[in-house]
Amino acid sequence: MNIEEKAKKIDGLLSHVWMVRTFLKHSEEAEEDDELNEVFRTLYDYMLALGGPMNDGDYEKYLKMAKKKLRKLKNTTALYLEIQPEISSHTNFQMAAQSLKLSVDQIVEIFEGD
Repeated sequence: MNIEEKAKKIDGLLSHVWMVRTFLKHSEEAEEDDELNEVFRTLYDYMLALGGPMNDGDYEKYLKMAKKKLRKLKNTTALYLEIQPEISSHTNFQMAAQSLKLSVDQIVEIFEGD
């Protein structure tokens, strides 16, 4: 994949991350759990940092920023996977965990090809 294709692939995967973030942010559980708040805020911060470069078509800057912040995205995903069973066993929270992990794993794979 060239840099534009990589950036657009990551951006597509982030649409799933966005939906997880939105679900978590608007859940009743988020009102009571600081760690869950940290999860959805960090997901938002990751995507916010990439919005400008994508809108500008600056794919090199997009990939540089995405890679720079990747560790934080992975750590946040791991945190959610860890705390999710304590927060709720509802299928929506389980599916959010699965969707987030799948998306982030695929983003990591894109960078492993570098």
